[in-house]
Amino acid sequence: MIKVVRGNPTPEELAAALTVVRARAAAAESEPSGTQGPRDAWSDPSRIASAHLPHPGPASWGRTFWPS
Repeated sequence: MIKVVRGNPTPEELAAALTVVRARAAAAESEPSGTQGPRDAWSDPSRIASAHLPHPGPASWGRTFWPS
């Protein structure tokens, strides 16, 4: 159920919004669930957050992603 809480949309605007919602729902149903594998280590933000940050200096850019 869709409820308009604010504003006064026209029937055309409601139809357009409902079309978008139905298209997104259909796309979500067509995707197989559970196909997303484990997260890649390079895209995991905890990889960087768990290590200490490099100290400022001329070579600090090289130690940003390659902690020693």
